[in-house]
Amino acid sequence: MIRIFRSTDAGIQEFTDASPGSWVALTNPTPDELEHVSTRFQIDLDDLKSPLDEEERSRIQVEDKYTLMILDIPNTEETNGKEHFDTIPFGIIFTEDLVFTVCLVDTPVLSVFMDGRVRGFHTYDRTKFIFQMLYQNASIYLFYLRIIDKKSNEVEKKLHVSQRNEELLEMQLLEKSLVYFSTSLRGNEVVLEKLMRGHIIPKTEADQELLEDVIIENRQAIEMAKIYREILAGTMEIFASVISNNLNIVMKFLSVVTIVMTVPTILSSAWGMNVGGIPFAYHPYGFLIMSGLSVAATLIACIIVFKSKRFN
Repeated sequence: MIRIFRSTDAGIQEFTDASPGSWVALTNPTPDELEHVSTRFQIDLDDLKSPLDEEERSRIQVEDKYTLMILDIPNTEETNGKEHFDTIPFGIIFTEDLVFTVCLVDTPVLSVFMDGRVRGFHTYDRTKFIFQMLYQNASIYLFYLRIIDKKSNEVEKKLHVSQRNEELLEMQLLEKSLVYFSTSLRGNEVVLEKLMRGHIIPKTEADQELLEDVIIENRQAIEMAKIYREILAGTMEIFASVISNNLNIVMKFLSVVTIVMTVPTILSSAWGMNVGGIPFAYHPYGFLIMSGLSVAATLIACIIVFKSKRFN
């Protein structure tokens, strides 16, 4: 899908044709749409396709007529009814008078601009617009990180009541999300540092300050992802130890039961031998006497075993 936006006196509006100062948003474009944009605006087709590759790394590529910037943005997914997070590439291509964005999904990073909810946003102010998108991206990372922290606390409360596989798998998904976030944020940091040090995009003093704010937000997201990841990993280790300890307790109890039940089994085996001289073999109450001896021996074994320090 191709959507074209341009700032007017009435605010951000959608148009059918791109004129200087417009923003062209490509969301999961078809091959025909990519071919059309490539031909009309003289942008290499491979550069348009790069942000659609989920394995594409964050980078900046400067060409003769345009500059390509690829970063990772957060994205939500659902597995077995459980929401988790990952990252996908997001491309920004800017020419002398146009800004293009390319992404596989309709991301909230861009939706706030399409709806006109960002103050001081103008499509024709190319540099500020790009830095505002980068700032919005870092803010979305922070927002999702808080959601992950909240979800991990909720799952932890459930694990205190019952250590089920469902909660443990959900914790594993959250930890996986934090790994994706940490890796992507560090890749984005490299791109931001290049923008800060170089002259890839002409910047005013106000733009420079905005870029510094973007870098600060991105670093804060990196630190939050690191802290939450360490907390989550520690929590997983603790509950793994609890589950292992509970398993040891269960195995210990079963071992005690096995030892105690061995006693009547031994007595029954001895009295079941087909040889002469078996006590009470011809006694009219032999079976009852044998049963009583087995019960008594079992009770004595229980007392001995449960009083032993090895099983306390």
